[in-house]
Amino acid sequence: MDTWAILSILLLVTHYVSGQSTIRWCTISSAEDSKCKAMVQAFTSAAIRPALQCVLSSSKAECAQKLTKNEVDAFSASAKEIYDIGKQASIKIAAGESGADGKGVTYYGVAVVKRSNSAININNLKGKKSCHTGKHRTAGWNVPLGYLIDNGMMSAMGCNIPQGVADFFSASCIPGAKDDPASLCQLCVGDGTGTGKNKCDESTLEHYYAYNGAFRCLVEDAGDVAFVKHTTVRENTDGQGDSWAQGLHSEDYQLLCRDGTRSPVSDYEKCHLARVPSRGIVVRTDISSSVVYNMLREGLQKSGFSMFSSAGFEGTDLLFSDASTTFNQAGNENYIKWMGQYYNILRAMDCTESDVPSRLRWCVLSHGEQQKCADMAVAFKSKSLIPNIQCVYGSSVEDCMKKIQNKEADAITLDGGYIYTAGKSFGLIPAVGESYTGDTDGSIYYAVAVLRKSNRDIQRFSDLKSKRSCHTGYGRTAGWNIPMGLLIEKSIIKPQTCQVAQAAGEFFESACVPGANQKGFPSNLCEQCIGDSSGQSKCEKGKDLYDGYDGAFRCLVEGHGDVAFVKHSTVFQNTDGNNTDSWAVNLESRDFQLLCSQESRAEVTQYTKCNLARVPSHAVMIRPDTNHHVIFGLLDKAQNFFGVNAASGFKMFDSKPYEGSDLIFKDSTITLIGVGERKTYEEWLGQSYLDAVTAMECSASSTVFSSSSLLLMSIVSSLVSLLAL
Repeated sequence: MDTWAILSILLLVTHYVSGQSTIRWCTISSAEDSKCKAMVQAFTSAAIRPALQCVLSSSKAECAQKLTKNEVDAFSASAKEIYDIGKQASIKIAAGESGADGKGVTYYGVAVVKRSNSAININNLKGKKSCHTGKHRTAGWNVPLGYLIDNGMMSAMGCNIPQGVADFFSASCIPGAKDDPASLCQLCVGDGTGTGKNKCDESTLEHYYAYNGAFRCLVEDAGDVAFVKHTTVRENTDGQGDSWAQGLHSEDYQLLCRDGTRSPVSDYEKCHLARVPSRGIVVRTDISSSVVYNMLREGLQKSGFSMFSSAGFEGTDLLFSDASTTFNQAGNENYIKWMGQYYNILRAMDCTESDVPSRLRWCVLSHGEQQKCADMAVAFKSKSLIPNIQCVYGSSVEDCMKKIQNKEADAITLDGGYIYTAGKSFGLIPAVGESYTGDTDGSIYYAVAVLRKSNRDIQRFSDLKSKRSCHTGYGRTAGWNIPMGLLIEKSIIKPQTCQVAQAAGEFFESACVPGANQKGFPSNLCEQCIGDSSGQSKCEKGKDLYDGYDGAFRCLVEGHGDVAFVKHSTVFQNTDGNNTDSWAVNLESRDFQLLCSQESRAEVTQYTKCNLARVPSHAVMIRPDTNHHVIFGLLDKAQNFFGVNAASGFKMFDSKPYEGSDLIFKDSTITLIGVGERKTYEEWLGQSYLDAVTAMECSASSTVFSSSSLLLMSIVSSLVSLLAL
């Protein structure tokens, strides 16, 4: 075969990979279409490839529709428009627009405080006074409130964000919020005459309106924090700005950073709430991003056409922003990753009444849980909390997961081991977490191995050989996955073909592992179990008296085991008078110790240093099509009435009236928290825990090729064969 034939094939492959020879650009007005046609002429004269063609539409929404129908290939859009387009069309980002600095940022949304107010940080804004540029504005409304909601610091029941703001800040000035709770306009001053005229207006007649006004609200001590853009302080200090700003020094103000620290106002690139990206170039998913980027870059350099100017076309920001000067490579074609933190902020604010279901069906697993759920539904309704709770009975945890997946139920609280299964096998995501310490860092507990202090035979994990063990349940985190994973990691047990239960049965003399009453499992894993109060249901998960944290500890206490695998708070909850049940009433915490993974022992109070693993807390799991902010909005509001400080009546974190423990929520929960950045089951569990779980899991892996990969491999294979001729 001659060289020209081979080159023709190469061009064919290149065409297949890179996309069309013509890029159809979507325009949204006659003025924009005129500019587009002028740009086409300039590009053609400069031999810019691929060729450009203009397609007139009425709006960006219609452009998105035409993109889906393969009637256009590309157009420029703002970050907010890209967010909206991404909900209705499959898109990629080919490039970003940028100013002269080349960073592709419109501005940074920042939180400004006085340097002298040293106690304030991003994590303790609740109860403070706030200054905002205006309702629905980006830097003063969407960015700060979206950030606070997305990070689980603020909640909005029923998507009522203004009420959520009123519940979070003690008072605010948010121009334009006159129809909302009164506290949102409380700090506003109007025209400054003292008469209240124009108070909270969305105009400069309200002195605290817009960027400069929100900063002035902070300067004049009306508020503790101002939400503005990164240039605002610079434009109103060090001799800049109007009369009220004279004498102000930029060094007297600081920014609140997302990590809880503070920085000088000049450090906005590292210390901000959100980076608001400049406009991006949206393309169809089968169009090569690099081809479009190169076309735009060459057009800018070689055509002589003023792409970032709308002069002469009777409009502004036509095709591209007039403020831009260049194009940047997108860095990431995925529009969500390209938008970064700003996407999550817009997602948090994109909450309407239509997102709030009429009911939230909670999957329960026992009679006691059913009773508590029913009482919870009545209690929540008495306080007008929405959505309404409805209880759905599941025959097992897996049945509940399946019911949620199939839209027969909506929510269930699960521990780490089940969260892994719920996420991996049923596609569920975390919506709310439990905190056992009362702060956002309390969403973690420690898996521990508890011994009687008097038992000196066990000093290291290898000493557990031929001893009796007590577990919270088969497949559970602190009671099974973590200790078994640790024994495997230390090569103390070596399961054959991943038969962990068999290896455990051979290692321990006997045990109580509720849920291990399965066909093919060693019978000694159930030998120490005692069943329910009538002696029935021996070794059944959820029914045996030795099931769960308290049950596993009771198994140790009553002499049925030498070690109990539980969580760090279990000993304290059942000793020193904290549990008045007959089996626990006389127990003292000082009579127990922990077995450390470092092959030593320690007091039960030293769990942060002596533990088997740091474990993610339990979480409420839902389908990904359920808005998790709605679920947190409900439960966060509910715990104000029925949480740990509830005076009487229904209590969310107390299962004693229902003759059980840890029903719906763990009884040791102090507060419920938002999931923040841990929005997937992998992010919630964390990498170290995932490693422990996957070490316990056995699954064959195989390489799977997509059809497009196979097609491309076929083309390359054919080309190699031809070149060999």
